[in-house]
Amino acid sequence: MSAESALGEGTEARRRTRSVEVLVVGAGPAGLAAAADLARAGIEVEVLERESEPGGIPRHSHHAGYGLRDLHRWLRPMTGPAYARCWTTRAVDAGARVRTSTSVTGWASGSQDPGEAGTPSLDVVSPDGLERVRAAAVLLATGARERPRSARLVAGSRPAGVYTTGQLQQAVHLHRQSVGRRAVVVGAEHVSYCALLTLAQAGVEVVALVTPHPRTQTFPAFAAAATVRWAVPVLCNTEVVALHGRPRLTSVEVRHDDGRSARIAADTVVFTADWIPDHELARRAGLPMAAGSRAPIVDTGLRTPRPGVFAAGNLVHPVHTADVVALAGQHAARSVRAWTLSGRDRSGWPAAAAAGGVRVEPGGAVLWVAPGLVPPSAAEADGARTPPPRGRFTIWLDRLVERPVLTVRQGGRVLLYRSRRRALLPGRAIDLPADWLDAVLDGGPPITMGVEPA
Repeated sequence: MSAESALGEGTEARRRTRSVEVLVVGAGPAGLAAAADLARAGIEVEVLERESEPGGIPRHSHHAGYGLRDLHRWLRPMTGPAYARCWTTRAVDAGARVRTSTSVTGWASGSQDPGEAGTPSLDVVSPDGLERVRAAAVLLATGARERPRSARLVAGSRPAGVYTTGQLQQAVHLHRQSVGRRAVVVGAEHVSYCALLTLAQAGVEVVALVTPHPRTQTFPAFAAAATVRWAVPVLCNTEVVALHGRPRLTSVEVRHDDGRSARIAADTVVFTADWIPDHELARRAGLPMAAGSRAPIVDTGLRTPRPGVFAAGNLVHPVHTADVVALAGQHAARSVRAWTLSGRDRSGWPAAAAAGGVRVEPGGAVLWVAPGLVPPSAAEADGARTPPPRGRFTIWLDRLVERPVLTVRQGGRVLLYRSRRRALLPGRAIDLPADWLDAVLDGGPPITMGVEPA
């Protein structure tokens, strides 16, 4: 026996095997909201979270604005940490088991294709040791992350003082670290203004927000408030091309669309947005991925094509606000509950019916769309198609479109044609109503969602 074989057998001998009804991977808003609903329905639920505390990204976001649509806190929005604690309490009080500092290392041998292997099984490592956990259903709610500087191919030296928004918030609010005196924020989306607020709370002067787009992508009220409160200039049609300084950042080199270049003196730079889903576990399961978003493809019930495996939240559509993500978790919980209580009858798995399911694809200025699959009506329990979360599809554009027209087509048939007065911006999740679902032809050509100028 080789040393590698002996090591593998020794590891398996130490691995404890057990079963649960539903396993949720990720204790952010989507995972916790789903776990709370499932546990409340009397289903055994276990939530696995690799961080030391549950709650996801909101627990580091010390600003108000959370809990609007899911918790109806319109008059008294919550801070991120309070919101994270609220959903954690709801899940635990409902009966869900939330385990932190627990990482999923992969699908158990032979279950990379959960649909063929039967019951999905995940290999887990935690302070309790090695485990193999079998579940009737697995909900992937692993979220999304911002691309760091290295993934954006920004040239120059490799100085200290370079962050993503998540790294910045942890440094300021969790570790109480000093993050510099003068900062440049790369991006002008919602999260970019969150980074601006965090820097202001840390006493850092923000000297510019830099975006390659012709205008900001956040709500006008956010941009106006930032301008009034901090008078931060927004450099549109501008890209960060290099970082300079050693050992600490000293300047950020930018290039305008007319070819002019300049250096902005700064000892801190924060790269915001440019999201990518944390899809490693989904990819290891062999789940099909959407080309534009690199997220696992799900149907309108948030079911993947693998029986017993679901996906929800910003893993599916990077990236939406926390309240929308929590509502998506509750939407997924309804599908998980139906699957679990049905005794895992594979004939009731709409996304697995490749001949009847219809793909939803982006067109025109649309970079990606979610959900990416409309299940066949015949496979649904009552013959009526499950609507997507909140009755809406989510699209993301790759460019600004003035006087946009939103279209949904299946082959030569127009299912939706709707114009809007306001421009649609890149870098923002855009909702598209799903009131055309009943007009989809089972077994027909793919559906194309597009945005075009009028």
